Amino acid sequence: MIIPVILNAGCAKQTVISHYPSTQNVLLSISNAVSKTDTLIAGARINLVTPQGYFPLRAALIIKKPSYLRLELLPPIGPPDFFLAATPQYMKILLPGKGEFYQGEPDGHNLSRFLPWVINIEDIVAIFTCTYPPLNGDVAYQRYLEKNNLRIEMKAESGVKQTVWIEPAGRLSKLERFDENSKLLYTVSFSDYKEGNPIAGRIDVSMADGITSIDLKYSDLKIEKANDLSIFDLPVPAGFKEIIMN
Repeated sequence: MIIPVILNAGCAKQTVISHYPSTQNVLLSISNAVSKTDTLIAGARINLVTPQGYFPLRAALIIKKPSYLRLELLPPIGPPDFFLAATPQYMKILLPGKGEFYQGEPDGHNLSRFLPWVINIEDIVAIFTCTYPPLNGDVAYQRYLEKNNLRIEMKAESGVKQTVWIEPAGRLSKLERFDENSKLLYTVSFSDYKEGNPIAGRIDVSMADGITSIDLKYSDLKIEKANDLSIFDLPVPAGFKEIIMN
C-alpha cells in the first residue's frame, strides 16, 4: 500500500470579497503555473504512514497534465519493485516481485487497491503539480481574505466542495477537498517553494481517517516541454500474469 497530517485552519475573522472576475483570474494563474505542454520530472522521498505502519520510500515521477502519471517506487537496494503508468484512458501497474501486471480505469477505486487513498489519477496529477483538482459542472465561488492568505471556496452542483488558500506570492499553500455530503476527504499543504519555481518542494497529503498521510519531498525537479507520451505506457513483460481491474 502507498500514500497520505491533518492541518487545522484557525477561524480567523473573514472579509468577503465578491469580485468574481478577479477570483477567476487568480485561479487561472494557479492552474496554468504548469501548463499542459509541460512535463514534470523529479525524484522524491516519501514518508508514508498507514494503519499498517510507517514506510520511508524513494520514488521517480514523471507527470503531465491533465492525467498522465508514471510512478516508480525504488527500494533501498535493487531495481524498482512497483511501476504505475496512467493516461486519461487507462492505468497499468506492474509488480515485478509478484510477476503480476494490472490494467484498468484510472479511477480512485482501482488505485486504492495499491495505494491507501481513493483519489483518481487526474486529481493526483493536479496535487503533484501544485494546483487544485477540477470540479465538474457549474461551480459557485466565494472568496475571503484570511490573515495573509486568500481563501477561495468552490462548490459544484453535485455538492462536492473544495477550499484553497493562496499565499501573497500567488502560490497554492493549502487545499481541502470534501464530498457531496460535506465530509472531508483529504487535506493538502504545499511548502518549501523556491524562487521562480511554481512547484512546492514539499507536499503533505492527509486523509480524513486521521492516520494515513504522505510527506513528499521533491529532488532534482525539472520541467520540460515534451510531447512524447510513450513513457506513460507499460508493456506486459513475458511470463507475467495479466489481471484486468473492473
